[in-house]
Amino acid sequence: MSSTRSKLIELLSANETTYISGQLLSDELNISRSAIWKHMNELKKDGYEIEGKANRGYRIISYPDKISENTISWGLDTEWLGKKIVHKDSVPSTQRVAHELALNGAKHGTIVIADEQTEGKGRMDKDFHSKKEQGIWMSMILRPDILPYLAPQLTLLTATVLANVIERHTKIKPQIKWPNDVLIDGKKVSGILTEMQAEQDKIVYIVVGIGININQQQADFPQELQKRVTSLSMVTEKKWDIVPFIQALCQTFEQKYNQFIHHGFNPVKIDWENYGFRMNERLQITTKKEQWEGLFIGISEDGALLAKKDSGIIERIYSAEISWFQEE
Repeated sequence: MSSTRSKLIELLSANETTYISGQLLSDELNISRSAIWKHMNELKKDGYEIEGKANRGYRIISYPDKISENTISWGLDTEWLGKKIVHKDSVPSTQRVAHELALNGAKHGTIVIADEQTEGKGRMDKDFHSKKEQGIWMSMILRPDILPYLAPQLTLLTATVLANVIERHTKIKPQIKWPNDVLIDGKKVSGILTEMQAEQDKIVYIVVGIGININQQQADFPQELQKRVTSLSMVTEKKWDIVPFIQALCQTFEQKYNQFIHHGFNPVKIDWENYGFRMNERLQITTKKEQWEGLFIGISEDGALLAKKDSGIIERIYSAEISWFQEE
């Protein structure tokens, strides 16, 4: 059903300046004229404005900015990512839905997206504030043919994709705070949560969760977060259409993912370090065993933070509390 509706939108969009007859649509889609009429009504519910005239046919007058399977699919130029889209008005978490789908055989590239998450989570079980229609709350199901120990590289890749897309759309260069928070002016605008189901030498699936603050104003965030988070609308002083961001995100991710699979992690590493937050600055690292200071010099092939001690020794940090000196 959704593939038929997507083809219908493609046919209408290819004839924006002219009418296309119901009979031609019926022939192209191999469905009845009555079925065409029903599909038109469903598209109108999604927010498409469609004009129909007797003896002339149909044409699209305007496209909606609301999120739905149809609005994302139309104009989405990808080969595999987002060919299956599951859209929900409200869910506790898109990650939960994606895990359920993945366990039931959902294909590589399936996307789960919601208008709202009521129990959105970030790394280390922190809450992720994700109110209705104010941002992008989505999860991608991936089934990469890579070894499990390489999975963290996909988190870093995703962070570079978010930074790329935000920079292209807003003309503002964000930064990535290790390992995967995307910041603008030192405040968090986006986060990533990567979860994996794997065997010893094989990834069964990975779910990459993405949250991007798009149209919130400061008062929309809980008071305890207002000094630490921001949105694209707040930094640009304009309201953004969310659907084009989703499409750009999917298209860019697919491109970068394919490059990663065929050419390895080095291009991702270079891109990440280009956006790295407070690169080449001193930091303090606190683990369960020790606390020490060093210079943040980049990331390693496996995604670890690289810090140079005063002795000149370079350490790889996988899990620690990181703080920068002179940080506000």
